[in-house]
Amino acid sequence: MAKIKVVHIITLLELGGAQENTLYTCEHLDKNNFDVMLICGKGGILDAQAKNIRVYFVKELIREICPIYDLLAFIKIYKILKKEKPDIVHTHSSKAGIIGRWAAYCAKVPKIIHTFHGFGFNDEQNYFVRRIYILAERLAAKITDKLVAVSYQNISKGLKNKIGNEPQYTMIRSGIKLQDYQIDIDVEKKKKEFAIINESVVGMIACFKKQKAPLDFIKTAKLVCTEKPDVKFVLVGDGVLRKRIESEIKKLNLKKNVLLTGWRKDTNEIIKIFDVFVLTSLWEGLPRVIVESMASGIPVVATYIDGTREIVQEDLTGFVVQPHETEKMAERILRLLNNPDLRKKFSQEAKKRVQEFDIDLMVSQQEKLYLSLTNNLKIVK
Repeated sequence: MAKIKVVHIITLLELGGAQENTLYTCEHLDKNNFDVMLICGKGGILDAQAKNIRVYFVKELIREICPIYDLLAFIKIYKILKKEKPDIVHTHSSKAGIIGRWAAYCAKVPKIIHTFHGFGFNDEQNYFVRRIYILAERLAAKITDKLVAVSYQNISKGLKNKIGNEPQYTMIRSGIKLQDYQIDIDVEKKKKEFAIINESVVGMIACFKKQKAPLDFIKTAKLVCTEKPDVKFVLVGDGVLRKRIESEIKKLNLKKNVLLTGWRKDTNEIIKIFDVFVLTSLWEGLPRVIVESMASGIPVVATYIDGTREIVQEDLTGFVVQPHETEKMAERILRLLNNPDLRKKFSQEAKKRVQEFDIDLMVSQQEKLYLSLTNNLKIVK
């Protein structure tokens, strides 16, 4: 039997769950059944990790809306697809999802799939901008065979906004390599790398952008440190808001309490030094970093948003608050820091909850989806 040719399309290989999962899928789909390649923009931090994958870099495929670049990206992707003649195009992220699906449709690709790792529209946007994004998703859904969601909340949100219909949707959890986070390390030795000795540690791992609301993390740190001055707040990541974060740290006199590490490749070890993991996001699809924390046995305090509400169970595996509720977030953090038994309870329950987020299960479910869609296709080598 001929192999099924699958082309994945994503905007940029930035450091994030959607990008890491896409790369992992491309590398680990069964090579006996699938011929896999990737189309993406150029300049992402994970570009080098695509060395074992057939990749087409399209420099015009960028995050920002730019009519000229977007048209050029569409034309280039269309030409690649006409040349490669894939059986399936599977798109990820909002920009690549729109341009990639229309290019696939015009290139007469037999089957088109899109994964929502969260939506490109959110309540923080201007009303008219939000409506344009929703309209673009509605139109693209009409040419899409399957819409994959990473949480049930995403499916509800999509249907509520009349994006596709219920039979189009399927749910495949965003996965992680669980064993990478279920490891034993010398916690005290790891703390010493950051000059942390005997202090409690609260941490967050996120890109410094509006979606993640990192300034709320700094405001929360101030509230906690007012009550408990010996707490270290570790913020792992980087991005466009870095200067504002540094300014806020200086303004609130938190230079001794807040550590900015930049991007790190050892996050599975850094998580282990946290007493509490925090995520202040305003919107998400399904934040893998929370799953990583839970797999590591670290209790979570996070915002009650799409995806998160399906992972964190209030007062069982962690605490949830509404976005921007920094005072409530600080109170929950202090409650955990002051109660080791509660942290232990949350840790034990969290480890029980993460089995459905295994990344190899995610790949297996995608393989089954591809096979089900191509059963009626005559695949020719």
